[in-house]
Formats: sequence, C-alpha cells, structure tokens
Amino acid sequence: MNQNGMKSLQFNFSGFSFWLTLLALIWLLGSIGLGWVVKSVIVLAGLVVVTPLLAFIGFRWWIKRNLVVDCCPVCDYESAAINGTQLRCPSCSEPLQVEKRHFHRLTLPGTVDVTAIEVPVKQIEDN
Repeated sequence: MNQNGMKSLQFNFSGFSFWLTLLALIWLLGSIGLGWVVKSVIVLAGLVVVTPLLAFIGFRWWIKRNLVVDCCPVCDYESAAINGTQLRCPSCSEPLQVEKRHFHRLTLPGTVDVTAIEVPVKQIEDN
C-alpha cells in the first residue's frame, strides 16, 4: 500500500488564510452586534484621508485672500507680504505696512513726505 497517498490530497490555503480570518472576524463582529466598531474604523480611516485634503484647500483659499503683491512706494521694488503685517523692503530696507492690499510707508507722527521734482535751469541774459 501507498502510505503517502493521503499527503498528496492536502490543499495549500496559506494565501487565503488572511482573507478568511478577516472575513470571519467581520462576520463575527456583525453577528454579535459590534458592527459599530467596523463602521467607526471605516469612518476614522475616511477622516484620516479627507482631513489633510480639506486643510490644504482651506490654506490655499486663505493665502489667496491674504497674500498681497505690490510695489514699494519708495523704490518700486515688487514684493509679497500677508495683509495686515509689517515688513522691510528687500531692496531699500524701508519699513512698510500692508493695509487694504497695498504697501504704505511707516513714518513717525508729524513726518511730511515730500516728492522732489527736477526744475530745469534757465539762464537769464543781461542786456
């Protein structure tokens, strides 16, 4: 008689054991009324995926509303800043305040800004 005959009829279920165990666990939890555990794990996994996406979209919306790109009123150098903040111009180092989507010079109270203009020289002739 062949003693190895029974060994040749064995099946290999090693690839299916994980899936069978998972299915049995879900079925067991559902049958004894612990389906809420499975649902809460699924909801938690969904929140882990959705929350960073919503945060990224919200941050882009906030930046679009608050980022100001304007020119320095002193040297006309274009730079960017957040609305309602103070900064120094990268070109001329002038302190600036960002208000109402424009850059304004920060000056001491009582300072008068003067814009210089070039006056052409005219020579008077003696007669």
